Amino acid sequence: MHGHDHRYGSTGSGTVLLDLGADTGALIVHTGRRLHGREIEISRADQPGGPRTHSAVRERIVRDGVFHSAVYPDLPAGRYTVWWDERTPAGAVSVTGGVVAEFVWPSSAPPGVS
Repeated sequence: MHGHDHRYGSTGSGTVLLDLGADTGALIVHTGRRLHGREIEISRADQPGGPRTHSAVRERIVRDGVFHSAVYPDLPAGRYTVWWDERTPAGAVSVTGGVVAEFVWPSSAPPGVS
């Protein structure tokens, strides 16, 4: 996770614009309330040590209720690493053009993380 901690207010339906297309998809990382305000980093899995991007976990109010997530609205199609911290992957997810991919944040730390 990125080192910043933010306190954003709730967002409602229609507040995030997703740019989906032939080679562009989006990613939603579902986290739960305890990570509200934290930034989660992702990076291309095919570029080890390459640049990372981050998004803040926000409370999202939608027709079906309230949930917490980080949204990455316009990602080139490919495989991405979702980072638990600066050195430890939380997992990986494939982003496909024209599709919204979803990743559920692990409920416990990966092995070796204290």
